[in-house]
Amino acid sequence: MILTAEALTVAAEGYTLLDKITLSLAPGEMLAVLGPNGAGKSTLLRALAGLNAPTAGRVTLDGRTLSTWSPRDMAAARAYLPQNGTLDWPLTVERVVALGRLPLAGLWGEADAEADQTIDEALDAMDARNLKRRVATTLSGGELARVLLARAIVGKPRVLIADEPLAGLDPRHQIDALTRLRRMADDGRAIILAMHDLDLAARFATRIALLGGGALIADGAVQHTLTPELIQKTFGVESRVGADADGAWVRLLR
Repeated sequence: MILTAEALTVAAEGYTLLDKITLSLAPGEMLAVLGPNGAGKSTLLRALAGLNAPTAGRVTLDGRTLSTWSPRDMAAARAYLPQNGTLDWPLTVERVVALGRLPLAGLWGEADAEADQTIDEALDAMDARNLKRRVATTLSGGELARVLLARAIVGKPRVLIADEPLAGLDPRHQIDALTRLRRMADDGRAIILAMHDLDLAARFATRIALLGGGALIADGAVQHTLTPELIQKTFGVESRVGADADGAWVRLLR
C-alpha cells in the first residue's frame, strides 16, 4: 500500500477530531471520503497529506512515516488540493499551473518546451486549455477550480489528495473532472477525494470510506458501503441504491 493511516487520532483544544482511523490507499485506487459536515473529512485529508500532525497513530507513505520525508520529496510524491482554494496573485493561468512543477524542476528550472508541454497536458486534462492566457484572479469559481486541479496534477504526483474538488463546478465539469481523475487512477495513481455527492461517488470511486463524528463507519467497495443501512447510519437519510449500465447509483429520499 502506498499511503496508510494506522490508528490515526487527531485532537485539538480538547476535542477528538479523528478517532483511531485505519485505512490505506494503493496505486490504481480512487477513494471517496464521504460524511456529513463536521465528520472529519478535511482533517483526515490534511493528516494524510502530512499537514496535520497526529496526536496518536501514524501515517506512512511508501512505508515511511510522513515526518521523515523532506518537504521537497513529499511535494513531488503527493499533491494536496485544499477545500475552497483561492488565489490572490494576478498571475496568468499558465503560471499558476506551473507552480505545481516547482518540486520537480525548481523555480522555472525546466526547458521552456518541456514546461509548456506538461502545463498544456494538465490544462487539457481539466478542459482548461482555453484559459491558459487568462489572469487567474478574473476566473469564475468553476474555472478556477479546474485550474487548481490542473496545478495539482501537473507534477504527475503518485498520490493526489483533494478536498471537495468539485465545489463550484457545473454538472458537466463535475462528471468530466471525475472521469479524468478516474482515468488517472486506472493508470496507476492513488487518488483520495472528499465529496458530498453520493451518486457521483458511487459511479466513479473504486472505494468508499464513510466518516461520522471523526470515526470510520465503513471502508470498502461501493456495493458494500453505499447501502441504505449505512447511508442512514452516516447521514440520517433514507435512500435507494442500485446499478445499471452506467454503474452504481444512489437516490436520496428523505
